[in-house]
Amino acid sequence: MIDQIVIPEHPGIYKYFNSEGELIYVGKAKNLKKRVSSYFNKTYTDRKTARLVSQISNIEFTLVDTEYDALLLENSLIKQYQPRYNINLKDDKSYPYLVVTSERFPKIYPTRRRIENKGNYYGPFASLRMMKALLELFKKTFTFRNCNLALTRESVEKQKYKVCLEFHLGNCKGPCVGLQEEPDYLEEIEQARQIIKGKTGPAIRYFKQKMQSYAENLEFEKAQIAKEKLELIENWQSHTIIVSPEMEDVDVFAITSQEDEVYINFMAVSEGSISHTHTFEYKRKLNETDSELIGHAIVSAREIFETKAKELISNVELDFEIPGVSVAVPQRGDKRKLLDLALKNVLFHKKEKITRAIEAQSENRTERILNKMQSDLKLQKQPKRIECFDNSNIQGTNAVSAMVCFIDAAPAKKEYRHYNVKTVEGPNDFATMYEVVTRRYKRQLEEEKPLPDLILIDGGKGQLSAACDALKDLGIYGQIPIIGIAKRLEELFYPEDPYPLYLEKKSETLKVLQRARDEAHRFGITFHRSKRSKASLKTAMESIPGFGQKSIEYIYKRFKSLSQITKLDKPEIEASIGVARTNSLFNYLFESEEIKVSDPEIEKNT
Repeated sequence: MIDQIVIPEHPGIYKYFNSEGELIYVGKAKNLKKRVSSYFNKTYTDRKTARLVSQISNIEFTLVDTEYDALLLENSLIKQYQPRYNINLKDDKSYPYLVVTSERFPKIYPTRRRIENKGNYYGPFASLRMMKALLELFKKTFTFRNCNLALTRESVEKQKYKVCLEFHLGNCKGPCVGLQEEPDYLEEIEQARQIIKGKTGPAIRYFKQKMQSYAENLEFEKAQIAKEKLELIENWQSHTIIVSPEMEDVDVFAITSQEDEVYINFMAVSEGSISHTHTFEYKRKLNETDSELIGHAIVSAREIFETKAKELISNVELDFEIPGVSVAVPQRGDKRKLLDLALKNVLFHKKEKITRAIEAQSENRTERILNKMQSDLKLQKQPKRIECFDNSNIQGTNAVSAMVCFIDAAPAKKEYRHYNVKTVEGPNDFATMYEVVTRRYKRQLEEEKPLPDLILIDGGKGQLSAACDALKDLGIYGQIPIIGIAKRLEELFYPEDPYPLYLEKKSETLKVLQRARDEAHRFGITFHRSKRSKASLKTAMESIPGFGQKSIEYIYKRFKSLSQITKLDKPEIEASIGVARTNSLFNYLFESEEIKVSDPEIEKNT
């Protein structure tokens, strides 16, 4: 059947089907006849290609005007059908976008779902941090609404709505009540659109004109506000990577590979600065050339990032033309420097990928984390056992402390311990820490139990110093590494070191320490709340007629708290303490104002 097919000498795409009618490969060609014939006119040493050819049962063609049109159609069909012998084109659904809604007085917000007719979508943003920084810039610079009101002309004219807190804070100009006209609002939206696209020039010119106009009209306060917003945008521009102020919009592609794994870095340059950067990953299936792979990356990048640059540079020659776009492999000058930057990015990405793969193969996760913690914290051995301490008290009452234990970087809940503070009066966090650490390790020494590999103190230099004093008095200071972790900036303190250690926010070491700290806080607060609840139960019971000390102790042990009693049915309680006492108890519970008010101090610390 294949021998009978007439193959045209024309640009287009070809589709290979197996005997079951399944599409197994899609390809493009400048000359379909030459390309398709090449599959059947030679013997392949490559097993994957030989296997493909052996399975071809039928061929279909689609003719197009240019080879680039063929590339676009090929890319679309691969995404739609995912033939087994084509490269894998990864979807961009997981990336976030910024959407400018199509409603009257549009809103700008992030989303991961593209909904037809919802508005204009910009992105995707490979970096969440960049997108959040952009939204923060808009919040400080423009006065877009963030409400969900339907601001139709009729609703605004009829004064259906009232201004909200955002208006009073100066974050919105009140379009809902007609205080801001639609053209003025849309003008600011347009400046934001340009900034999202990487073009800050229009917004800078817009605020310069505003500032000059206000100054000419002697509206100096408004002129100052416009000047501050202008400075915000100029500061944002200064933080972008400037390539060359004279350079026109250009797309940059750099490719490298590791066996069948292919990495292509894309950078979009707009107004002389880099506006987007992303690294695509592909897997070779049939020994595709670098030019073919970059072709797929070009289609994906121009579709996803909506770039329309008329110039494209790459580190490999392309064997196809893109209508209206000049393609070059620069050897010197600013464009060569730009290409070198893309190559640097893609090589770094490949190195990171290979390093992570090697680490995953050579070490299991726990071993890797422990080795990382040992290196980051400058310890002599792995911190297999970590014990973390935290204190809890409310205005000095019911002071308690908690110790949690992590073994192999994971909670070991059977090793957790609660401590009722015995020797400290009032809210003295340092003395509390000294007492609890002393009690913990004095007992460990007396019972000849092993000491931890690392002690973690929830607090700053003061709490750490108190814990160190306890270890000194026990004669074990220096035998156990001890550090403090402060909540505000997550800095780590070492004994006798005035300078804290700052770890990367995404560091696995910091994540383990934070989890231990948070677990100690949760465990301590839970105990503190239980203790307060029990104390309030005993106090409350003493004022109920008909309840002696034995009855109070029995109910205390049986029901634990007032809140637990209110959740039970009356017959359940009658079976335990009798009808008369139950009636007295229920009369008290549901008539006393005391139990209707939650404990704000406890809620604040949970």
